[in-house]
Amino acid sequence: MELDVFAAAHRPDWDRLERLVRRRGRLTGAETDELVELYQRVSTHLSVVRSSGQDPVLTGWLSGLVARARAAVTGAHEPAWRDILTFFTRSFPAVLYRLRRWWITASLGTVAFSTAIGVWIATDPAVQSAMGTPDSIRAYVENDFANYYVEHPGASFAAQVWTNNAWAAAQALVFGVFLCLPAVYVLAMNGANLGAAGGLMFAHGKGDVFLGLILPHGLLELTAVFAAAGVGLKLGWTLIAPGPRPRLQALGEEARPAIGVALGLVLVLFISGLIEGFVTGWVHTTWLRIGIGVVAEVLFLTYVYTLGRRAHREGETGDITTRPQTAPVAG
Repeated sequence: MELDVFAAAHRPDWDRLERLVRRRGRLTGAETDELVELYQRVSTHLSVVRSSGQDPVLTGWLSGLVARARAAVTGAHEPAWRDILTFFTRSFPAVLYRLRRWWITASLGTVAFSTAIGVWIATDPAVQSAMGTPDSIRAYVENDFANYYVEHPGASFAAQVWTNNAWAAAQALVFGVFLCLPAVYVLAMNGANLGAAGGLMFAHGKGDVFLGLILPHGLLELTAVFAAAGVGLKLGWTLIAPGPRPRLQALGEEARPAIGVALGLVLVLFISGLIEGFVTGWVHTTWLRIGIGVVAEVLFLTYVYTLGRRAHREGETGDITTRPQTAPVAG
């Protein structure tokens, strides 16, 4: 089937259905009948497009249109809060659990790389000298590293780190589709920066300061970045090795849940941003601020491995759930 020809032939019906759905509360009797007829017709079009497996973007758009049309026809409407609750209790954790091997591998690889960089810098004075003058390094380890967390008001600092981290995570996830390379780059840069900072701090006897300021927010923050990069790696690998599925179909089936992960991680990074903005530099009892970070990390992992595992075993994939194959026809 020539999908472009099929889409061009039926696009007027799709556009007309979309206009009617938007005006669902102000339709005349004739328009209501037209809405029902178009809903049935476009549902059949969706089945044809989906079975072709040629255009996951068009499939996703038509699925959404048919779902909204069905709600208009049947009068059924799920409250928005219920959709949000379902997303955070089933869809989001299920995808993280299903792809856990990807982001756990990303985590372990990045931590190993970061540790190697840190040990290299901490044990090689020549490398330390190449990173700055003795005065600049002394200022960094004795003042600048710790002052970074308190030099701005907590609220604005939390918002800043949240925005930066969410953008980095989104890049690692979405652009990982380009044969995994952007995701690997984000992981390498995060690992190198963390290792460089840790190497300098440990080399000058400030390892306790480093860990005391990194762990509170870094556990959850880095886990979110690793999760995003792991999902991005999965997207890239799907293009490289799609298995028995057509390449575009496989990519579409992985990309739709991946976008959901990106949205969910925004909330996770918001929480880590709050910890960094209001705990890391402002709670002066080391064990307490580290404990807060550990609790946040344990809660997140428990969330993934309980709700996520349960939803995954029940068949939740994180893909679009409301996608009728055909329209019901009254007998």
